[in-house]
Amino acid sequence: MILGIDTSNSPLAIALVRDDTVLIEETQNLKINHSLTAMPAVEELMKKAKIAPGDLTRIVAAEGPGSYTGVRIGLTIAKTLAWSLKIPLTTVSSLKVLAANGQGFNGMVCPVMDARRGTAFTALYDGRNLETVISDRHSDFKTFLEQVHTHGWPVLFTGIDLEIHRPLIEEILGDLAHFAPFQNRLPRASNLIALAAGEEVKEVHHTVPEYRRITEAEANLAKMDEGQSR
Repeated sequence: MILGIDTSNSPLAIALVRDDTVLIEETQNLKINHSLTAMPAVEELMKKAKIAPGDLTRIVAAEGPGSYTGVRIGLTIAKTLAWSLKIPLTTVSSLKVLAANGQGFNGMVCPVMDARRGTAFTALYDGRNLETVISDRHSDFKTFLEQVHTHGWPVLFTGIDLEIHRPLIEEILGDLAHFAPFQNRLPRASNLIALAAGEEVKEVHHTVPEYRRITEAEANLAKMDEGQSR
């Protein structure tokens, strides 16, 4: 009995899977504060499925990248449950969870999370098997797309922030660019759980978010240090 939790961006995705069967799954994209809604949503999901905490045998969480607060909330809930119930914890890239929406595409799959100021959290996966082609990163998105274009592959883009970057994608990739339909742009916790089958179990207390970029405070501190060194 596996519980999957993804709060790494504005959508909330949770699911319960037992013996490779999805018992119940919920995905919200209401932009409600995860700190207020995530744990109550998990409790309600388990109540609907008539599953007690003691029935769980594994927890799976999205590790990031994404919203600093969102990633922390989901991972904290997952770590707390895994530790208190003494069951294994596994984490999966939030971008790979999005890319799973395009599994089977004959080409590459590119998940996109807007990170503002022309940047994005993104990666590139082989659509046939979701093997990593370009690893997760926080990148100037135009530079990233130019790198992708050099390969000449058709690319399926997915993610709720897709429309923000669509004009630039079409400008650089042209006919090579394909776009997932709207219903396939949200993370699915059942995909998160399925992807976790190939991941190693984490040591709960040492499991940390994969932000893929430094915080604004860290960036400001680095600028101050650089200025003082001159």
